[in-house]
Amino acid sequence: MDNVNKFREILDKSGEVVIVVGQNYSMDEMASALSFHLALRSSGKTSTVISSKEPLVEVSNLVGIDKVKKSYEGSGGDLIVQFPYEEGEIEKISYTLEEGSLNIVVKPSGDSLSFGENEVRFKKSGGTPTLVITFGVKRLSELQTFFDVESLKETSIVNIDKDGNEKFGELVFVSDNSSSVSEQTASILSSLGYPFDTDIAQNLLSGIISATNNFQNPRTSSLAFEMAGVLIRNGAKRIARLETRPQGQFNPQKRTNFPEQNYRRDQRQDHRNDQRQENRPREDNQPDKNPPEEWLAPKIYKGSTSV
Repeated sequence: MDNVNKFREILDKSGEVVIVVGQNYSMDEMASALSFHLALRSSGKTSTVISSKEPLVEVSNLVGIDKVKKSYEGSGGDLIVQFPYEEGEIEKISYTLEEGSLNIVVKPSGDSLSFGENEVRFKKSGGTPTLVITFGVKRLSELQTFFDVESLKETSIVNIDKDGNEKFGELVFVSDNSSSVSEQTASILSSLGYPFDTDIAQNLLSGIISATNNFQNPRTSSLAFEMAGVLIRNGAKRIARLETRPQGQFNPQKRTNFPEQNYRRDQRQDHRNDQRQENRPREDNQPDKNPPEEWLAPKIYKGSTSV
């Protein structure tokens, strides 16, 4: 059985699916994760996307980015009470029962604690999911941010990435020849039979464009072009990356000389030429309007008659 059929079988048996994005994710990896999340949701699956890093500005236009969480909160797990702590300030922690309520008592070693009520937080440890799909997670140890790795022994892990990956997991979709994770994700979703709606198609195309520098990278694979064509046919729009323009290239002070501007410039030049012509001093060889009187007197020619 090939990897795609194994993946389909695992998905059919799984309950909630947890999608993990790598610590140093790019637009490409986040686009892939959100697209898979949208595909699972459209098929009726329960899916959660988690990332340890806050969303970057460049991924703000991806559909579903507002659904990314920083931790996994499953149906099981423990409730954790979290507050700031300075060494030596707490003498002991105890609890009391009062009218059906549990009170957690934090006794300071001094007069008071360094934190207040508004700094106390509650969170749940998510337990153990049945399926984890990773995008751009380079090594298994990265999952320690969200899970006890030892507790994942019964969890199926599907690893989707490109080069530089340790190739961990039950199923590995990692190719050193791929130019993007998004092109692989598009191919996997297509092979699994998931339809591409406009949001999924746009996310994946944005990921491919970002990873391949708008298809200008010489390592852009044939699969990237093939999947881009499929995504465009399913409603994605090819939008050039805004960051491809070098900083400082645009000069708002520099204007193009259009024909009308050239005409006005020539008019100003002609006017300056006329002014210079009027102010130019008269040359010596030009005739005077009032010549001397001796110039007008009769002249007598005295020639020689000798031969």
